[in-house]
Amino acid sequence: MNESMKPKVGEYAPYYGKYIDKIINEDISKLLLNQVEEIRKFYEEMGEEKSNLAYAEGKWTAKEVLNHIADTDRVMTFRALCFSRGETSPLPGFDQDIYVSNARANDIPLMNLLEDFEMQRYALVSMLKTLPIASYTKTGIASNHEVSVRALFYIMAGHVLHHLEVLKERY
Repeated sequence: MNESMKPKVGEYAPYYGKYIDKIINEDISKLLLNQVEEIRKFYEEMGEEKSNLAYAEGKWTAKEVLNHIADTDRVMTFRALCFSRGETSPLPGFDQDIYVSNARANDIPLMNLLEDFEMQRYALVSMLKTLPIASYTKTGIASNHEVSVRALFYIMAGHVLHHLEVLKERY
């Protein structure tokens, strides 16, 4: 998937524009994989102890952010699979705060969370590489909004860029 495959406005809910706009002239497959190393490097430098801390009261810990990223990748990958295969039923949204709370990421060793994210990323990139090009523009309804398959991959990459910016700024 190259720049010509970048989703157009209208292929995703306006909220996701902030993620998609972060990606300029990038090979999305390479970016998705490069983010594995960037995340790993950031968290390994942070370390286990500091990753259990939040930057402010009521905010997620760095581990919770990492787990949230992996969960979001899972949800978006599932949506991409469904829509690329012609699913016509609307898919539900997900409440990120409930997911974070129930994941109990602070009880999981950091290295396990990093491995989980890495494996999820390899799986989604493998799926992306095996999708017929014609399926990139297929759409479906998720969270009450129409979204294209290609937009979902851009959303995942931009979502990580967003959280890395916050992590680097506040943690």
